[in-house]
Amino acid sequence: MYLADETWPDLGDYFETESLALVPLGSTEQHGPHLPLATDHLIGEAFAREAADRTGYLCTPTINVGVSPHHRQFNGTMWVDAPVFRDYVESFTRNLAYHGIDRVIYVNAHGGNVEHLREVGRRLRDDEVLYAIEWMWDESIPDLVDDLFEQNGPHGGPKETAMIQHLRSELVHDDRLEDARDGGIPSVEAAETKKYGSRTFYDAADNTANGVLGDQTDATAEKGAEMFEAATEQLVRLCEWLDSQAFDDLLPEPHV
Repeated sequence: MYLADETWPDLGDYFETESLALVPLGSTEQHGPHLPLATDHLIGEAFAREAADRTGYLCTPTINVGVSPHHRQFNGTMWVDAPVFRDYVESFTRNLAYHGIDRVIYVNAHGGNVEHLREVGRRLRDDEVLYAIEWMWDESIPDLVDDLFEQNGPHGGPKETAMIQHLRSELVHDDRLEDARDGGIPSVEAAETKKYGSRTFYDAADNTANGVLGDQTDATAEKGAEMFEAATEQLVRLCEWLDSQAFDDLLPEPHV
């Protein structure tokens, strides 16, 4: 069920019987010369909507702009400052709680959002408003990703390329895959910006001239479809697990 497609009386019926919502998030940021800036939020929304279709749970509209200042040197990248993002997502989520939702899965496809979503989840849980957790599609299927790709990225690499080839093939510049590979770097380690245990880089441009890592020529729509199905199964299982928990068991432990 997609919230924005429903009428308010029909949503009332949902809130009377269900208490879980999926919130898709991503970014609008550069993903190299071959992928659209929409890559992350397209992926996050696709997973959230598919899981909602399979389970009947509620999917909200997508939060399309995230914490992406580390990509700011590349044309068109959009971002909000981290405190603003956290406050916005918290307010967005409290809105769901007002309607009766007491558990939320942030279906996230942007690494820059992770720590901030965790912080929002902690705030809401500590206040005993609701229980919110963050989910990343590739982290749910790490073995499959490693099996499919020799150099999987992380950013703008073959796993994201394959996913967009599967979801929105018309947005992928397949004729630029070799340029993406040759103009980027295989991995963060190859950039040699980790020094003596310290990360000396702050921006993507500190590591890679064209903004991406990995071997994009290793991507195919078929690999994207395989990952999409496997990760969707994991998200559906997470929904079912979370829905089965007693709310009191999701709240913080008492002081010892």
